[in-house]
Amino acid sequence: MRSPYARFALSRTAQAILVVLLAYVFTFLVISVLPGDPVTSTLKNPDNGFTQDDIDAIVAYYGLDQPVWVQLWTSLSRFVVGDFGISLRSNLPVSDLIAQALPSTLVLASSALAVAIVLAALIAWGTQVLPVRYGQGLLRALPSLFLSVPNFVIGLLLIQLFAFGLGVFRIIDSEGPWSTFFAAVALGIPVSAQLAEVLIANLDHESRQEYIAVARSHGLRRTAIFARHLVKPSSLPTVTVLALIVGELLGGSLITESIFGRAGVGSLVQSAVASQDLPVLQAVVSLAAIVFVVVNLLADLAYPLLDPRVSLDRALRGRAVSPAADQPLHTPLQEEVSVV
Repeated sequence: MRSPYARFALSRTAQAILVVLLAYVFTFLVISVLPGDPVTSTLKNPDNGFTQDDIDAIVAYYGLDQPVWVQLWTSLSRFVVGDFGISLRSNLPVSDLIAQALPSTLVLASSALAVAIVLAALIAWGTQVLPVRYGQGLLRALPSLFLSVPNFVIGLLLIQLFAFGLGVFRIIDSEGPWSTFFAAVALGIPVSAQLAEVLIANLDHESRQEYIAVARSHGLRRTAIFARHLVKPSSLPTVTVLALIVGELLGGSLITESIFGRAGVGSLVQSAVASQDLPVLQAVVSLAAIVFVVVNLLADLAYPLLDPRVSLDRALRGRAVSPAADQPLHTPLQEEVSVV
């Protein structure tokens, strides 16, 4: 436990836990100062069917008759043990509602991430392997095009073409394989633009290095140079980018679910906003923060393992973790260059 990596992992884990707790506190305080009284607007609404006994029980459970700091402490204590409270709309545990909606969103987000990675890798591969006359310039323009088109526009086009036009999938079968695939494509295309831009920029940088010139002088083909000498050093920065786009995937999933009619976290958030179901909203925001922080934590922990140039001592002191420009990653070809 005294190794530099163990201290680095413990430090990053402690920071991640602190960020999650602060995100929950911030969300609670923001919701607390919003205009409107949830007791008056939701619990006492005749359309929701709450009796006076139900209202008294919910008020006592949340401590709505107590000061804000008492409510915060009660809510935070339950959150730490995984208790997200009771829905003001359905009077069901919020954890049960999220458990029902979360699998669909996770399937969509993970599928979209896979589509984004594959698409970005193909674009980056084409920019390095294909000759200029075969559309390399067009490939370099695709990320900007993907980034400029919102995912809901892509989703509507896919529905019009493949559902209504070709009949590949049906809108009413929103959880089917083809429906999930096209929803993932609509969500993954804009996300792939960021990955492709980072990959292309790093591939261009690495391709100008001396060891690549030596590889070309040895008669290696473009495909071999790409696979053996360009992929690994160029893909390391994408670990950080992958962690950062998780938030975009979660946010885009809510919109994409609405377009394709999927019953996921997006529909749960919509109903919670419409009914001012604050416990559900707070739980979804907190869950999104947890996912985002955990993914970034995993990226932080994986980066020193993937790149030996990362200085753990500097990272523990809060300094930059990215590889220094004056410490190039040595390969056999680079060593051969130094010998020549």
